[in-house]
Amino acid sequence: MRSDLLQYAETISHLALIVMAIVYTLRIRWFLRFKAGKERQAPTGTGGPENQRKSIIYSWANVAMPNAMESTRTNKMMYVQFVIFHLGVILAIALTFIIPYAPALLENPVFMRLFQAVIGGASLVGVYRIFRRFGNKYISSISSPDDYFSLILLTAWFFFGFLSVPNDTSGGEWHLLTFFFMTTFFLLYVPFSKISHYLYYPFTRYYLGKTLGRRGVYPVKRTA
Repeated sequence: MRSDLLQYAETISHLALIVMAIVYTLRIRWFLRFKAGKERQAPTGTGGPENQRKSIIYSWANVAMPNAMESTRTNKMMYVQFVIFHLGVILAIALTFIIPYAPALLENPVFMRLFQAVIGGASLVGVYRIFRRFGNKYISSISSPDDYFSLILLTAWFFFGFLSVPNDTSGGEWHLLTFFFMTTFFLLYVPFSKISHYLYYPFTRYYLGKTLGRRGVYPVKRTA
C-alpha cells in the first residue's frame, strides 16, 4: 500500500515537469526573437544549399560522433561517461512515470537490472566528475557555484533513483519519497541553471552547421 504522502510526491513531480515545459517554451520564444547575423564571408564551400543541409545534419549529429572532438577522440572513456550520464537522466525521468503508472514493468528482472545498471552507473560517473571538478585546477577555475551544485544534485538524484528502481516499500518509503521530492526540485531548478544548456543545442548547432557548410568546413572530409 502506497501512502498518501508518496502519491502526493509523485503528483507534484509531474506538475513540476509541466512548469519546466512552460518555462522552456517561453525561453525558446524569447530566443527566436533574435535573428542570426548575416554571413560576412563569401561562400567558399561546394554544393550550394545542398551542402549546407548536409552540414546542418552533420552538426546536429556531432553529439553521436566521439571522433569529432579531440577530448573524446583521444580519450574514449570520456565519451562513454557522457553516454552513461545522459542515459541515466533519460531513464531516471522515465522512472518517475513507470513507478506510479506502470510498476509491473519493474517486476521484470531484466528490465529492473537494466535501469539499475544505467542509473547506478550515472551516479558513479557523477561522483567521478565531482572529484574531477574539484581536483582539476583548469576545470575548477572556470566552474561556477551552479556547476558544483547542479552536479552534486544530479549525482544524489541518480543515487536515490537507483535505490527506487525495485519499487520496494517493505522497508519504508524514504528512498522513494526522497527520489520524487528531489525530482520536483530538480525539474523546477533546471530551467534556471546551466543544466538547461541542452535546450539550445539544436539552435546553436543549426547555425554552426549552416555557417561552416557555407565555408566548406562541414561536413568534415576524411583524407585517410
